[in-house]
Amino acid sequence: MRLLFLGDIMGRAGRAAVATTLPRLKTDWRLDFVVVNGENATSGHGLSQSHAETMLAAGVDCLTLGDHAFDQRDMLQFIDREPRIVRPMNYAKTAPGRGFQLFEARGGRKVLVMQALGQVFMKRPFSDPFSAVEGILRSHPLGGLASAIIVDIHCEATSEKMAVGHFCDGRASLVVGTHTHVPTGDAQILPGGTAFMTDAGMCGDYNSVIGMEKTEPLRRFITGMPKDRFTPAAGEATLSGVFVETDDKTGKALRVAPIRIGGRLQQAGPDGAL
Repeated sequence: MRLLFLGDIMGRAGRAAVATTLPRLKTDWRLDFVVVNGENATSGHGLSQSHAETMLAAGVDCLTLGDHAFDQRDMLQFIDREPRIVRPMNYAKTAPGRGFQLFEARGGRKVLVMQALGQVFMKRPFSDPFSAVEGILRSHPLGGLASAIIVDIHCEATSEKMAVGHFCDGRASLVVGTHTHVPTGDAQILPGGTAFMTDAGMCGDYNSVIGMEKTEPLRRFITGMPKDRFTPAAGEATLSGVFVETDDKTGKALRVAPIRIGGRLQQAGPDGAL
């Protein structure tokens, strides 16, 4: 199975890049399933219903969220009506929506997508992500009903993301980190057969401070005083993420490659330079 995971969509620039580029990638790369983190798609703060619908119409099979899952109030109702959106499973127990979902991919095969929030350096004390992930992996063994399993671990600390990757090794097809908006250079297949990348990066304008227009973040770092709101940078976006090809029988990874398309970062795809 050929899987694509794209990192956090950041504002209008990120949405436009996904909407215009993804349909071609699905054809050219013969993708079976696409997951995109959308928690910053709406002005950098959450995901609105209309922007979710735009991304799904562009060919995204599953949208994951994060700690900004419900910054947009209409998501509180929409997520219960739209099964293609997955929120963190260790969010508040009363939160609407679902933290994992079994999807049908191209050819009728099943893909399980789950998301958990980390605990280290996060602003809110979320519950243990390891026990949350463990329960789903036990009830959905890789290679059984699920031909592939994708784990989006939404964390601040790289060490915590790496720990989750090793914790899931051999039991998931891909464990990929989101949240920090900076793509890491450690795409690899772990000893047990799980593809791993510490952070997928963002789909946004990299002429920025993690996706935000530079002026206000610089002012706050230099002076310690806020003046204006953060606004997403609006230049040409780079699509950042990871491509994984899995074994159809075991669900384990055969190949993993970082993705960089357009914008300011070096361009690369599953077969090298684009």
